[in-house]
Formats: sequence, C-alpha cells, structure tokens
Amino acid sequence: MMRALYTAATGMLAQQTNVDNISNNLSNVNTVGFKQEKAEFKSLLYQTIQTKTTSANGEQKPIPAQVGLGTRVASVTSVYTQGALQASENDTDFAIVGDGFFAVRCADGETRYTRAGDFVWAVGTNGVTLTNPDGYPVLDSNNQQIVLPANISSSSVTVSSDGRIGYTTANGTYVDMNRQIGLFQFNNPSGLEKTGDNLLEVTAASGAAMNENTTAGLTRSQVRQNYLEASNVQVADEMVNMIIAQRAYQLNSKAITTSDEMLEMANNLKR
Repeated sequence: MMRALYTAATGMLAQQTNVDNISNNLSNVNTVGFKQEKAEFKSLLYQTIQTKTTSANGEQKPIPAQVGLGTRVASVTSVYTQGALQASENDTDFAIVGDGFFAVRCADGETRYTRAGDFVWAVGTNGVTLTNPDGYPVLDSNNQQIVLPANISSSSVTVSSDGRIGYTTANGTYVDMNRQIGLFQFNNPSGLEKTGDNLLEVTAASGAAMNENTTAGLTRSQVRQNYLEASNVQVADEMVNMIIAQRAYQLNSKAITTSDEMLEMANNLKR
C-alpha cells in the first residue's frame, strides 16, 4: 500500500510541473518570437515482484510481474514551429520566415540568439547601432555590429528579404551598405539553453551556430521588415492541456486518498 502512496505522489509532482509549464506558455502568448514549450515524461524504476519462472505444474511462465514506481519530468522541449507574422509600423521590427535566428552580442561579450526581431537604433560608441530592446548590438553575417554611416538617418534604412541593408539618400538614390543581418541555424534548436529576455545560448546539445550566409546546404531564411513574429502558443490547446493536467493531478490525489483508506481498513482489522 505504501508503494501506491509514493507512486501517486510522483504523478502529482510531475503534473504540477506540467501546469507550471502550461502557465508559462499562456503568460508568453503575446511575447515576440516565443516558442511553445512542452513537458515530456518518463517512467521511474520498476519493482520486480516475480521473475520469469515456471508454474507449480512445470509450465513456462516467461513474463515477469513488475510494478512501476511512478513518473517524472524528462524534459521541457521547445516547439520551433513558425509563428504568425504581425504587421508593424516600426521600421526596425523584423520577422524571420524560416529556421534562422538573429544574433546579438551581450554585455559579457558572448553571442546569443533570438527569434524576437523587435530591434531599435541606438547611439553607441561607434555610432548609430542596431540593437535589441536591452541595448545589445545585433550582428551581421560577419558577426560584426551593424552601424550606420555618419549623417545617415535611421528612418531611411531599408532591409530586403535576404537581409541586405541599405539606405536612401536625400535625392532618392538607394545605397547598398554591403551588409546583411546575420541569420544562423542549429542542428537541434531544442537544445539551446534559455537565458531569459528572449535570448538563447549555444550548448553541446544544440550544436554550433551555422551561418546561413556561409554554410552550404542550408535552406535560407527570409527577413520581413515591418513585421514581427508572434508567439506560436495556441491558447485553446493550452487550455485543453491544462484541464488534462488538472484531471491527472486530481486522479493521483484520489489514488493517495484511496491508499490511505485501505491502510486505515487494514489497521482496523485488529478491532
């Protein structure tokens, strides 16, 4: 009976984590570039009650009797499906169509990656620089900061679908800056480590960043100026998942209650 108590407790703990994850998905439903996260479970150890043996009559009994000892959260996996594109009037808003990621140079000097393209022009030490909302410089395809030439207005800058950056002069002439917004892909994007603020860090599980501009064999992503990629969280699906998790939690708590009642009956046998 004690086995049932502890087994049901592992189910309650696992479903609590599941609800925590669903809550995080719902709270980020309007976060730019956010990717839905899915909790996955695995069974715990099994206790062997009876090994493979023969019956009293000598008949073969090849299947053992094993009882599982519960479950636990195996991983929380990000689902990198394309989010819907939302139109924006901000010229520094960019959405990625494809598997690419933007790259930013953080304060510690490390490069991190993001799908959130809500960028701004900021005055930096080298001039007017394209940055994310936290002021971290966005990198081009050569892993360099994107800095405007002197006396060029940020409002005149345009970015093509392949990420090429240019600007229009006062007389209407278009000038190509020979720079491209950097786009990078990973063999296993789900292996990227989340560091907060819509930023992702390379890990051994994700593999090294592959520059779309220099790595052969990659399907190139496209950049859409005046668009943002919305979260791919589906509210209706998350609400259904929450109901299922709640019911599973309730069933596990009922198993604990039932086990307790059975223990009580066993204890009362002496009376």
